[in-house]
Amino acid sequence: MLLAGCQPDPGAYAPAVQNPALYHRTMKALTDIIVYDIFSPPVASRIYAYPSIAAYEVMAQGNPDFRSMAGQLHELTPIPTADTTQPLSLEVAALRAFITVGRSMIFSEEKMDVYEEALWGELAAAGVPDAVLKNSHAYGDQVAAHIKAWADGDNYKETRTFPRYTVSDEPGRWTPTPPDYMDGIEPHWNQIRPFIIDSATQFVPVPPTAYDMDPNSQFYKEMMEVYEAVNNLDDEQRQIAEFWDCNPFVTHHQGHVMFATKKITPGGHWIGITKIACLKAETDFMETVEAYARTSIALADAFISCWDEKYRSNLIRPETVINQHIDEDWLPLLQTPPFPEYTSGHSVISSAAAVTLTDLFGDNFDFVDSTEVEYGLTVRNYGSFLEASSEAAISRLYGGIHYMPAIE
Repeated sequence: MLLAGCQPDPGAYAPAVQNPALYHRTMKALTDIIVYDIFSPPVASRIYAYPSIAAYEVMAQGNPDFRSMAGQLHELTPIPTADTTQPLSLEVAALRAFITVGRSMIFSEEKMDVYEEALWGELAAAGVPDAVLKNSHAYGDQVAAHIKAWADGDNYKETRTFPRYTVSDEPGRWTPTPPDYMDGIEPHWNQIRPFIIDSATQFVPVPPTAYDMDPNSQFYKEMMEVYEAVNNLDDEQRQIAEFWDCNPFVTHHQGHVMFATKKITPGGHWIGITKIACLKAETDFMETVEAYARTSIALADAFISCWDEKYRSNLIRPETVINQHIDEDWLPLLQTPPFPEYTSGHSVISSAAAVTLTDLFGDNFDFVDSTEVEYGLTVRNYGSFLEASSEAAISRLYGGIHYMPAIE
């Protein structure tokens, strides 16, 4: 959307700024930095949400078919309006707002600086006038400042100073798991302001199965189900588990040497699926921005809801209980994440993303998921977003890190 004022003629450079590939690339730049900086899955979901909302709010004001999220998201007020007497591009302003908000939430700011400089150079070379870039940047900065001020009120900064998770010696409670025995990640995430849901407790699930090591108990059966599943994996199940691992920091130990592998988070995987859906549907710039914004909001609220239950039920992981009572040498296929078991984060956030994408693109939207190719994995085919989310959920049983009730 080009607000031309008196000059110059926007028709000459419209194709350059209206290409949704610019936004896909900018989102990928943020994903790459999230991976590099090793943000945890909950924190990464927050980093995706705020820049996406900033870009959406810029674009929505120039598109009467799209509503502002002000008044719909908790405590978000209307952004400043664009000065229509000056030539500017809402697309460029949206990119600027996204980049500026995103940069404020990462560690490696210099990587975003390098990306941004190249982006503006590309647009200038494509014929976008300096005045348009300057005015668009100024407006994007205004919106970014508005969104950053809103983000500052979500309690994230305050939770950085809260106490660490305290390990309980009560039987059945979560304790840190090998190989690194890391502290519980984000035990206070339920105190982050949600975006749409009423509160972190709006969707409290039924409690997990009570811990009970009687061989006739339901919990024992669920524990043995994990044990047997991992011990009898076929090639397809193994591939599914590895495809959906999405552990941002997998450590490898060889004697006294430790090294780590960085990968996308579960939310980052669904951001990748959003791109795949947009490309297949040939969405325009506005529709692309909307898809990312709605998906990132769904992911962020899902993490808040899920983490609320994780530290309420505080359930022991299969690896711990199996090592203590069944087989001290048993290992899950995947590295157990450093937080309580119930519920499965993959199951919760994948379902939220799948429902959102289904609303955007329809039922039975088949696609080829190539998100993990750059991390050395293959592609997988799905007949719908819900089929993909169901596979993401069951992958946690195959990986040996969740009991079935957490998945279902």
